[in-house]
Amino acid sequence: MEIIPTGIDGLIQIVPKIHHDTRGWFMELYKSSNLSKASGNTQFLQDNLSFSKKNILRGLHLQTGKSAQAKLVMVLSGKVLDVVVDLRKGSPTFGQTYQLELSADTKNMLFVPEGFAHGFSAIEDSLFLYKCSQEYDPAHETGIIWNDDSLKIDWKNKAPIISDKDTQLPTFKDLLDKSVISR
Repeated sequence: MEIIPTGIDGLIQIVPKIHHDTRGWFMELYKSSNLSKASGNTQFLQDNLSFSKKNILRGLHLQTGKSAQAKLVMVLSGKVLDVVVDLRKGSPTFGQTYQLELSADTKNMLFVPEGFAHGFSAIEDSLFLYKCSQEYDPAHETGIIWNDDSLKIDWKNKAPIISDKDTQLPTFKDLLDKSVISR
């Protein structure tokens, strides 16, 4: 397993070692001892699986307070553009975005620490797996509108399909003004 820093503290790309033979291939999807140092000993409590058709855009989602979630995300089939925004108070990269293509072909993963908004755009029909460090809590759910002008995210999607719920998310500035997060 290769751990690749992203330039944002705690946010790491993970490229698993894949063992190929005449039968196919094998890889370790998750092994606590391999990831514990890089993830700050994060323990995962909930696994989620979603299917998104091509051009579906989900996010940017965030759990706050005691329900803040670290995530380990990967694509089991298809390809997505994964996007995160650093919302950690005091972080030198506060407000910065990071994006990475995740695909079933490369089998790469992204570890997202607590305090990040997260979303993705399906480049192909995709099956998306994410392990979460806290259980989902609707009382602590919020996010940032996907097309926030101040974040300047290039989703590389000319015709995104977005849920009504996600079109109602606040802007980055409005989220700051609500004191849900702060610098």
